[in-house]
Amino acid sequence: MLGRWDIDQAICVSHTSKENTVLRSGISPDKVFMVPNAVDTAMFTPSSNRLSCDEIIIVVISRLVYRKGADLLVEVIPEVCRLFPKVRFIVGGDGPKRVRLEEMREKFSLQDRVEMLGAVPHAQVRSVLISGHIFLNSSLTEAFCIAILEAASCGLLTVSTRVGGVPEVLPDDMIVLAEPDPEDMVRAVRQAIDILPGIDPQIMHRRMKKLYSWDDVAKRTEIVYDRAMQSSNTNLLDRLPRYLTCGAWAGKLFCLVMIINYLVWCLLEFLQPAEGIEEVPDIGPLHIHSDSVDDQCEAQRN
Repeated sequence: MLGRWDIDQAICVSHTSKENTVLRSGISPDKVFMVPNAVDTAMFTPSSNRLSCDEIIIVVISRLVYRKGADLLVEVIPEVCRLFPKVRFIVGGDGPKRVRLEEMREKFSLQDRVEMLGAVPHAQVRSVLISGHIFLNSSLTEAFCIAILEAASCGLLTVSTRVGGVPEVLPDDMIVLAEPDPEDMVRAVRQAIDILPGIDPQIMHRRMKKLYSWDDVAKRTEIVYDRAMQSSNTNLLDRLPRYLTCGAWAGKLFCLVMIINYLVWCLLEFLQPAEGIEEVPDIGPLHIHSDSVDDQCEAQRN
């Protein structure tokens, strides 16, 4: 309810996220823009030496929780190991579901084929990714999933559940999608193994550099902020009574927060007058120009 009253513009990282935001909050679709996340391609680069396919290594880097599909991994990993004797798994991440994965490894005697790394600092993610051929994402819900961007930038073929905004992130030839079902995920892994010889990590990395850039994200975000600054603002005194209807305690808390925000804003306006800020030209709704990854790809092809 709060969103309908006070949000001038909103940013979502995928079309799916935009649809959910519009449906749940009641915000006008014209006020919601899709600006995807990106990846630091200078940090996530492929290995200079291409890995041999004599042994196929599947990498999983995720929080080991229910939402990230850790229970699916418990069923998928043993079956993949049974079907493909030359496949090995590297699992990075920690969480309450780690115990189930450890138990699975013991039950099926996969200690030599499933390596459990525990929590992986972000600075070390690349070193883990470039040790593998395939990145496996088993999430049950995702608005976008930066992890598969990082994997693709490192040259890994991705196998992922078809959930949320994931189908929007990568071109079809860089990802194999599956339903969040163990049997279908095993099928997707099999398909990925079959097409793996045709994957060139260096070419994949160069494509990611063209598709995703934090500079582009920053420019598009700035445009949305500029549109919000140009929107008509409701007087604070008119807005405060609306917050009071949000609950006996929550309403008072919202009012207090908004008053503090207003005072901080006034202070910033005093320290940095608005006329000193360089504005980005208003180019209209972003979806007309570059509303999705696919649109960006098409523009580059032309």
